[in-house]
Amino acid sequence: MTETIRYAAGESSLGEFLAAASADGLVMVAFADAGETAMNELRARFPDADIVEDSAGLRETVDGVARLIEHPEAQATLLLDLRGSPFELKVWNELRRIPAGETVSYGEIAARIGAPRNAREVAEACAANDLAIVVPCHRVVKKGGGISGYRWGVRRKRALIEREHRALWQLS
Repeated sequence: MTETIRYAAGESSLGEFLAAASADGLVMVAFADAGETAMNELRARFPDADIVEDSAGLRETVDGVARLIEHPEAQATLLLDLRGSPFELKVWNELRRIPAGETVSYGEIAARIGAPRNAREVAEACAANDLAIVVPCHRVVKKGGGISGYRWGVRRKRALIEREHRALWQLS
């Protein structure tokens, strides 16, 4: 039986994005900078699935993603269908434990998951993350605290980190 992946587009102050979900939850959130790029990524990620636009059915999900982009300090409550290697899943689950407003290094994540010599592999798992914002790989920085690459652009990564810091500062 062929899997169905439903998708819908959304807008945020950081640009348009595409949200896609399986029957089990959100499988992809990608910023759509280059027009068809997000759709091409979706089709490439799920080549055997029926890809179906469902703006009405995913309205609540898209609104939730948009709220999270605007307020990344908020707790993500979206149902997820994480798909990756066992190592990637360990990394992504650890990323979801990083509190908003905090950043950690790739090496720290590697140590937390019991693979202290695998900082490079942690960076690769972050790059493979299909769930922008929801799995907060933007909270991972270089060892010295510098902002390094981000699949959806360093400008977005910096903006997300700054938003989280501002929001937490206002709460205290």
